[in-house]
This record gives sequence, C-alpha cells and structure tokens, in this order.
Amino acid sequence: MRSTPAGLRLRIGLLGRRNAGKSALLNALAGRECSLVNEQPGTTTDPVIKAMEWRPLGPVQLIDTAGLDDTGELGGERVRRTRQILPRLDLALLLAPAGCWEQPEKDLLEELRRLELPLLVLFSQSDRAQPDPGVLLSLREAGLSCIVCSAHSGEGLDALRLAVTQTLLPRRPRGVSLQDLVPPGRLALLVAPIDEEAPAGRLIQPQVQILRQLLDQGSLAMLVRERELRPALAGLSTPPALVITDSQAFLKVAADTPEDVPLTSFSILFAREKGDLRSFVQGAHAIGGLRPGNRVLMAEACAHHPGGEDIARVKLPRWLRTVVGGELEFTHVRGHDFPAQLDGFSLVVHCGACSFGRSELLSRVALCRQQGVPITNFGVAIAWSLGIFPRALAPFPEVADLLPPV
Repeated sequence: MRSTPAGLRLRIGLLGRRNAGKSALLNALAGRECSLVNEQPGTTTDPVIKAMEWRPLGPVQLIDTAGLDDTGELGGERVRRTRQILPRLDLALLLAPAGCWEQPEKDLLEELRRLELPLLVLFSQSDRAQPDPGVLLSLREAGLSCIVCSAHSGEGLDALRLAVTQTLLPRRPRGVSLQDLVPPGRLALLVAPIDEEAPAGRLIQPQVQILRQLLDQGSLAMLVRERELRPALAGLSTPPALVITDSQAFLKVAADTPEDVPLTSFSILFAREKGDLRSFVQGAHAIGGLRPGNRVLMAEACAHHPGGEDIARVKLPRWLRTVVGGELEFTHVRGHDFPAQLDGFSLVVHCGACSFGRSELLSRVALCRQQGVPITNFGVAIAWSLGIFPRALAPFPEVADLLPPV
C-alpha cells in the first residue's frame, strides 16, 4: 500500500473550523493516533497525511487540515496551506462541531460547491451536542449527505465509512485505460529511451503503470529501447496493436514504425486518463499562434533534479522556440505549486501528471479554462512541435475532429 503510486490513491480531506474534531476523527478512521488532538485551538498546523487501505476502495490518503478560521499572520499561512489542499481532494468531509451550523460552515460549503468537490457534511462531536433538526432537514433537502457522528463515542462512524465508500467507489482510479487500444491477447510495443535522464536501475512511473495495466487486462507487452525498435518489429509475425513511446523519442520511433501501426506516447495516454484530452489537443493549436517574447508556463507534477537534457527545461523549450522562430519566456513550477492567476501567460504546458490524482489535474484544466489560457500536455505539445501531431493522436477517435488532415 505504501508503494502505491500517489496518482492512484484517493484523497479524503477533513475540513472545518479549529477544534471541530478533525484530528480526532482522522485517528478514529485510521484506527491509530496519527494526528495530535488537543483542546487548544490551532493544534494542527501543516496538513497531516495518513496513507491507509480502505476496503473496498483500495489505498487512500486521509488529510487532516488546519482550521479555516485560524487568525493572525501564522494562522493566515495555515489557512493558505489548507486551501492549497482543496484541488487535490476526491472527497471533502466538512465538519460542523457540536451541532454548530454558522457562517464559517456556510462559507466553506459555498467554497467546496464552487470547486465542484464531492462532499459529506459531518456534524461531529455529537457526544457534546446534537444538530438542529431543521438545519439537518434543509441541508438534506438541498441534496447534501449529512451524518451525525462522534470520534469519542463512535456514533455514526459506520455510517460515515459506508457513505465515503459509496461516494468514492465510482471515482476509484482505474489506471490508464488501454482496452480499446490493445485488446486482450494483442501486443503493445513500448519504447523506453535509456539516456542520462533515465533513473538508474528502474523504470519510470508511466512505464510501470502502463505495463501493469496491460498485465491486468490480459494484453501482451514488449519493452525495448528506441535503437532496438526496428529489429523488434521485424521479428514479429503480427504487427503490434499499438506502439507507445517516450515523447522525446517521437521522431525516431515514428520513422521506424510502419505507417499502418498505431503510434502514441506515454504522456498522451496519461493526458487522456488523468485530464481532458480534448482540452489538451485544443490547447496545442495555440502553439501555432505563439510569438517571440510570449510567456509559457511549464508545469510538472513531481520534483526531480533536472539534468542537462531535461525534457521540461531544455528539450521541449528548444522545440517550441524552433516552431516560433524566436525566444520565449518560460516559467517552471513543480509539485503542488501552481499560480492562481495566469495573467500574462499565452500557454500552459503540463506533464502527464502520473503522480497526481485526476482531481488535481482537472482542477488546473478548469482554472485555465476560466481564465482563458490554453493548456496542453508535454506529449501533445511535442507531437505538434515535431510535426507528427495527427499520427500521435490518431488512435483516439474522441479527438478526430480536432486534428488536421494527414
């Protein structure tokens, strides 16, 4: 469970004012003391994350957060960090303590609804006070699931576990969908360049997750370096159903792969599964409208030490400059850092987000859409820049109307 990729875990956030019982409830759900519980307001500072197995959902993260009514300069920073968590969540648990339903709870409910986050309203600390029946009725009539519970007495905890399971079961990460591209019994040929950027002694997460998905669905897989692709293809009696390459090897792989064999990249497959492929394809068209001096935001989900030929800092910027015919101004962000205001950016280019949950990437796509800034994906942008855009997207009929004729 601990080695499950972060992008395949569901994230459940406990939110509310200070002393709403968030930490006590996390400990009760986790079955052990993970978060400090104290009567003094503001005990929880940075978010506390507990990884656990939640059957039948699988691996999840329970996230305890600081109270959203915290005050002062330090309290304001705690609130900011709590709000940074919101786009990552697959489910929000809004805690209203000891029967309280006042302005802090109403404001939080409005914020969660604006973010379109699935949520459960928990009237916590029911051993101290029960909620007003009229408030419960009005919330339920508004379509909200409300549970009266207590971490101390255990009241409502079974109902809470059931509600969490029922809410998240349809949102459970499935891995990258490949059954329509590589049916059971057919072969996918994967191309993994081994260069100075490749980690020693292991495969990178996109390769691992694709291989596991092929195994799960009963498909066949072959993994080669780009220099072995041509002899690998020649040695097959039946062409592969799909060739999947690292995007940076697109040109060589496209040249060595027969035109009648479908071709795409790991990054594009993740764009389809984690994000909104249509938005990313539409965003790629903005590359043709870039002009020298325009600003481009490069966003990566995971943090790593960039090498000499880093894809986000060296290769992709170089290819984009070639397309534009001049200099571009690049800004780089990593991990969960992402600007709330995108003023001045002409384009956002995002990695495949294999280490993100789908909710977090979709929240970024939605933010770009709200602010009128096109967003695309590393693999889609590379395919555009290298002139193989239609071929790399051809396996996906859902974007056929967005592709130029071959």
